[in-house]
Amino acid sequence: MSRKCEICGKGQVSGNNVSHSNRHTRRKWNANIQTVVIEENGNATRKNICTRCLRTRNKVNKAI
Repeated sequence: MSRKCEICGKGQVSGNNVSHSNRHTRRKWNANIQTVVIEENGNATRKNICTRCLRTRNKVNKAI
């Protein structure tokens, strides 16, 4: 599954873990991506959507 929202494009971000001794190691933060069946142009389609877009009412209509 792709780690990118198909609505807003939010994806993976990288940065550093910083220990108490100030050592830096690389890490990544993944977006909270869910596979959801949505209604698009009258058809039910499956999309990978971040939870922020899922909570926003006017962006996505879930198919029932």
